[in-house]
Amino acid sequence: MMKYVLGSLFLVLGLCVSAEEPFRPEAGKFPAVEKAHTYRGELVFVDHANRRGSLRVQGAGGTYFRNAPHPFALLPYAVVRYHGAPADLRDIPLGTVLHVKAFLPPDPKLSAVPVLPVDNKDKIAGYSGTGVAPAENHVLLLEDEASHCQREGLVWKLKDVDIKNNEGMIVASCEPKDGGNAKPTTENLTFDAATRIWRGRECLSVADLVAEGLWPASGKKSLDGQAVQLGITWRPTPDGIFTRFHISDLWLDDSAMQRATLVQTETHKAFIRSRWMPALVDNVEYGKFGRATVTATLFGGMDTSLYADFQKGGQVLANGAENTLKHAGGAYGPAHMASKGTLLNVTKAAVEPPLGSSGIQIQFETDLVIEGLRPGRVFRVRPAGWPQVQVPREEYVGDGSNAEDRFPTPIIFPKY
Repeated sequence: MMKYVLGSLFLVLGLCVSAEEPFRPEAGKFPAVEKAHTYRGELVFVDHANRRGSLRVQGAGGTYFRNAPHPFALLPYAVVRYHGAPADLRDIPLGTVLHVKAFLPPDPKLSAVPVLPVDNKDKIAGYSGTGVAPAENHVLLLEDEASHCQREGLVWKLKDVDIKNNEGMIVASCEPKDGGNAKPTTENLTFDAATRIWRGRECLSVADLVAEGLWPASGKKSLDGQAVQLGITWRPTPDGIFTRFHISDLWLDDSAMQRATLVQTETHKAFIRSRWMPALVDNVEYGKFGRATVTATLFGGMDTSLYADFQKGGQVLANGAENTLKHAGGAYGPAHMASKGTLLNVTKAAVEPPLGSSGIQIQFETDLVIEGLRPGRVFRVRPAGWPQVQVPREEYVGDGSNAEDRFPTPIIFPKY
């Protein structure tokens, strides 16, 4: 009987066609985030070198554990955030629940993940319901719960806790930090002895809160709407509950959250300095004997100190890259075939740039323009003061003669 009830429910959900119009970005342009499709899901697979992975997407109703991993690829200018700071895919643990804003593939022929029918998010996927495999699988924004809440001005308010043997359930609601008329949705979230609890500079456990008398050793206690930030994951649950999320981290105060943000910021700054800043070529003015003046826009989502290193009159190195941001050309690291030059100008847009763009435009002159520096192409650039290191083999494509190396096919992903 339950089988037929669920089937009828999914049929009704499937008839509720999405009001969003599928949008396909244009190459060389930053798309408007307002046109993106929004969803969230659990990170279950990562191919960090090719900036792609899979999410178990939360759909409309359905049995969450049955939802097949849904492949996604990061757009070259995608913004990834973890703990309220810039991040790379390699920084985010598997199992983390992420919020996504994504589009159709800009060029389906070059997609590194499967290309799906444009209305796929409205289709019923068996017991999983609708929305679990959207065709919008090219991501502009990928962020964990803490990053999402900080960007949207939200906090989690803890209503009460029910605990036994250092594990149990918290009833909480996600609400605007400054109040408002929005009606919060209450959720039941699990926690256990492995849940990390952050307070100022301390990393506590559930047992520590019990020992301090803040939480009971057993039974229920009201938490009076205590405002916190949460890290959320998913794990299989008993009792026939299909969609219930789990607390991996709990930040009790702003100081604790700020420290987590600082640590992740420093991690990402070191990463970008070793891999170079990604950018988009806006224009190239060709001169004689290989000389050229290149104008480009630096990608967004980075720490401001990285952008501050680009100063007029400074020296830069620029190397071609593919849409996966892999360095292209040369067999001895990114500096092998890089163009060298002087920054002629660094300007900041007067208006708020679209997500993915920093709004910072650089112009430099070089006496050796390489193939990767063409209008509309992605490349990487670094100020001369950044360290010159060799990137691991999986992060560059050599001379680019192998098409599958340049544009990874989606063949690694199962067809569910």
